[in-house]
Amino acid sequence: PEGDWWGAVVDLSRRLLAERPERPAAVCVSGIGPCVLPTDERYRPLRPAILYGVDTRAVAEARDLTDRLGAEAVLHRGGSLLTSQAAGPKLSWLRRHEPEVWRRTRRFLMASSLAVARLTGEYVLDHHSASQCQPLYDLTAGRWYEPWCDLVAPGLPLPRLVWPGETVGTVDARAHAETGIPVGTPVAAGTVDAWAEALSVGVRAPGDTMLMYGTTMFLVQMLDRPVTDARLWATRGVTPGSTSLAGGMATSGAVTDWWRRITGEQGFDRLAADAAAVPAGADGLVTLPYFAGERTPLFDPDARGLLLGLTLRHDRGHLYRSALEATGYAVRHHLDTFAEVGAAPRRLVAVGGGVRGGLWTQIVSDITGQPQELPQQTIGACYGDARLAGEAIGVVDPDTTWARTGTVITPRAEHAHTYQELYRIYRAAYPATRDLAHDLAALQLTDGTGPL
Repeated sequence: PEGDWWGAVVDLSRRLLAERPERPAAVCVSGIGPCVLPTDERYRPLRPAILYGVDTRAVAEARDLTDRLGAEAVLHRGGSLLTSQAAGPKLSWLRRHEPEVWRRTRRFLMASSLAVARLTGEYVLDHHSASQCQPLYDLTAGRWYEPWCDLVAPGLPLPRLVWPGETVGTVDARAHAETGIPVGTPVAAGTVDAWAEALSVGVRAPGDTMLMYGTTMFLVQMLDRPVTDARLWATRGVTPGSTSLAGGMATSGAVTDWWRRITGEQGFDRLAADAAAVPAGADGLVTLPYFAGERTPLFDPDARGLLLGLTLRHDRGHLYRSALEATGYAVRHHLDTFAEVGAAPRRLVAVGGGVRGGLWTQIVSDITGQPQELPQQTIGACYGDARLAGEAIGVVDPDTTWARTGTVITPRAEHAHTYQELYRIYRAAYPATRDLAHDLAALQLTDGTGPL
């Protein structure tokens, strides 16, 4: 909801200015996305925001638009198929299901563009965020595609397109009164948080790939040319003219937190110790981590979690390790998919809360056979926002790097055979149980909008 987003900007601004009273040189904000927040012309929200791919309410609209426009045409023009991740179907859902809200809608915003609008009065959206608004955005041309915009969002004024590190306005008097940020402070456009974080850790050159360990796992790879595939998201990058290839799992840390809650543990340390005492492969236990469906590369909101190979000798350490290994198998699935489309990663950089402790990242490297770099500085997207702000006003050279490698996680060869065999089983388990999982998903629906 807007109150959370803008309220957080106000609160954080006032706390930072109290700690560091010197005048800020520039401001840049990133946030979750792609989202759809409908507002009136004064940027007042008309309903809570519809979030990114974890919100699957617009699956039917994505299917309808695909049937009307053609899957190949959508993929060719926009870089990705229409799924629960895309903003376009969410706008169609709003028109269909909440016509009164749609009638009053004059703007659609994401988290970062709401901050920009409330700080400056400017209605803009960065090219990366726009490229996740399929089918509204033409990836090759780098602009809104008007025929499809008129089909999906007729009559809705679309935001001016800018690059994330571009100055789009300055803080106005109203925003100053709320935030304390001085009037006239330059404001950069900002972008989706994952791409800001990728920039912050030096994921910038073609082949650089960020693995974001969090509630969900997100992968972002930079490219030197557009690459499209139905299993992944092709988008604009952060810097002018750049492109990227991305994947996002519906869960990763969410599954480990689920296991922590049902075991009654207050923290993860005891569970991690139990898992570390279990052999690689969890004594023949494989988990499918599709507890909330799956985004890339399956695009199946009705996929479900699975524990395969359970025996009476398995204990909670086995189950927790298997949950960690499930993320590793899913990351390998993504990396294999990248390679299949001619975009094999050259360097992996790991970020996020899940990198702490070392066990999870070590398991992922063992399963993928790929080393991972852990940066010295991993404070998140805000570090990338600061860089974008600096570049926007010309005080940061775009060719310099702020990122330094702190630790390199290297794969352990002694586990390669075990994980190769279990990865084979992991990949086979989903197609073998997909129809049954879909039957169960249908039983779990309570009102036609989501699982129990």
